[in-house]
Amino acid sequence: MKLLKFYAEWCGPCKIQSQIIANAGDKITVKIEDVDIDSNVSMTVDFNIRSVPTMVLVDSEEKEIKRHTGVLKEAQLLEWLNK
Repeated sequence: MKLLKFYAEWCGPCKIQSQIIANAGDKITVKIEDVDIDSNVSMTVDFNIRSVPTMVLVDSEEKEIKRHTGVLKEAQLLEWLNK
């Protein structure tokens, strides 16, 4: 599994989510891939991203398992990842 974190440099909530993920880094067991929506338009379109921050959990074939749009606090993020 891998967590795709869709963000934009100009997005305030994205910066907050990135900091929360960084702080929880040792508790997160999946690989995280940052996807800048402005520089990776094709992936943004492929995953139908309409708002940021959006996190998409994918399997080994990059098929979507689940997604969340908006900021999650650390406890919420860890719970979401482990469901």
